[in-house]
Amino acid sequence: MPTNDNLPAPPVAVSAITTSPRPASLAALFWAISGIALQGFGGVLAVVQRELVEKKQWLTIEEFVEDWAVSQIMPGPNVVNLALIIGDRYFGWRGALAALAGMLTIPLFVVMALTIGLAGIGHLPAVQGALRGMGAVSAGLIAGTGIRLVPALRSNAMGTWACALIAGLVFTAIAFLKVPLAWTLLGIGLPAFFWALHRIRTLPPPAQELV
Repeated sequence: MPTNDNLPAPPVAVSAITTSPRPASLAALFWAISGIALQGFGGVLAVVQRELVEKKQWLTIEEFVEDWAVSQIMPGPNVVNLALIIGDRYFGWRGALAALAGMLTIPLFVVMALTIGLAGIGHLPAVQGALRGMGAVSAGLIAGTGIRLVPALRSNAMGTWACALIAGLVFTAIAFLKVPLAWTLLGIGLPAFFWALHRIRTLPPPAQELV
């Protein structure tokens, strides 16, 4: 009677590759971006980093820094550019439109309502003081988010010290020397771009892991 001893073993099912979290649908993307926009009056950077990196984990901190850098050099509001990038990454042009709608639709009505409501009381000292206080809080949120993003510089091709030097030069040029942003980008950003390009070309390629 034949036996199965010499037969090859049945193939073992390979476990599915773990993928990072992502929005489940266009509607989920729309409402997530809408929630970020409604929280981000004056301090969108702090909110978007916390929501996308820490809570939803749609982006790693390194991906967020890279996407935010691209958003800053593109024309238009930074956070709108970031929403377009994220939407396009997951759902193509439909995702870009859904993210754009989420970033602008509901906040548009909120801002219009606030504008109408403040039209008659905006001159009052209490209202002006409240607005100045909210501006200070927003500045603190942005500064805190910048500090939390510093660890991502360890994996930057330029190196931590070069990034710190560039950040210091930009801060000095804008805050103390009052250099216009366009000249700051040309004088500091352009050399930094070529230095980063040189570093990327000279770094060894990453080792590929065997599956």
